[in-house]
Amino acid sequence: MRHRLAARSLAAAAVVGLPSLALAQPGSGTGSGGAILVVVVIIVAVFTLIVIAFLFQFVSLYIQALTSNARVGMFDMVGMRLRRVDLRTVVMNRIRAVKAGMDVSTNLIETHYLAGGRVSNVISALIAAKAARIELPWSTATAIDLAGRDILDAVHTSVNPKVIDCPAPQGPRSTIDAVAKDGIQLKVKARVTVRTNIARLVGGATEETIIARVGQGIVSTIGSAHDHKAVLENPDDISKTVMKSGLDAGTAFEILSIDIADVDVGENIGAQLQQAQADADKKRFQAEAEKRRALAMALEQENKAKIEENRALVTLAEAEIPKALAEAFRTGNLGVMDYYKLQNVQADTAMRGAIAKDAQPQQPRQ
Repeated sequence: MRHRLAARSLAAAAVVGLPSLALAQPGSGTGSGGAILVVVVIIVAVFTLIVIAFLFQFVSLYIQALTSNARVGMFDMVGMRLRRVDLRTVVMNRIRAVKAGMDVSTNLIETHYLAGGRVSNVISALIAAKAARIELPWSTATAIDLAGRDILDAVHTSVNPKVIDCPAPQGPRSTIDAVAKDGIQLKVKARVTVRTNIARLVGGATEETIIARVGQGIVSTIGSAHDHKAVLENPDDISKTVMKSGLDAGTAFEILSIDIADVDVGENIGAQLQQAQADADKKRFQAEAEKRRALAMALEQENKAKIEENRALVTLAEAEIPKALAEAFRTGNLGVMDYYKLQNVQADTAMRGAIAKDAQPQQPRQ
């Protein structure tokens, strides 16, 4: 601001002073040529002062870049200002890169800035990767940054491995539950140590995939164990089995180790399943028994109906006997004495039946 005020003061002084100088010259006011010359000189002086005032704002950054062996052209600065690029961000990050031994051109930095990238973050990641002797080209770093990944955090994770809790603390379950072949449930907590694989960071799966795969490996390992006691005695077998599965394939991380933090015994899932199966079998057998009982009752009712039907037929047949006797009397096939003999036989039969019924021993009551 002070530089701009000084430039404006110089321009005003030139505007006021130049006419006085022109008037002081002998014969300058007598002709129109002298007035035109004065106007041209004033316009040139004002334009020059405006240009100097405009360029003066770049002097500080230009000198900083020049003294840091990270030269940025004055016209390049003017172009960046016209393109509305944050000049200080571009120049200072170029100075940082050059001081760290990396020759990143101003054009590359400006291009990444215009693409919406985080220039300071990328330069810091490149410096950290160079210090850690990690190969990280500028194109890879900018691609990762534009993809939305935190490239600086990825470099830090490559240097200092990261520990991931499995399952995630903010997840719906606090433990990974699995059931051994003997039916006993085990509840496991694991900690996975990973470091970022920068080469697979673009397009690689994130931490959620690592957590899901480790959980799957733990469940599969416990499920294949014949006895839950063997898992409790050697929990490191889980880590060894899971590590052999290559769970980090296709992810942005490299798994360094899987440590079982805690193993607790849960419920007897096998007994619960057997009880549930027994209850289901009981209900099924009861349903089948009820079905057979219903069929038996239906058959009983059907037989009763047949008995009544046969009784009705007998009754109908007995109703035909008097008719037959009457017909026999009319035709002369049956006499009166024959009829009386038939009555005596029937009476004798009824008497014998009554005597036999009274002679039967009574059954004792239950």
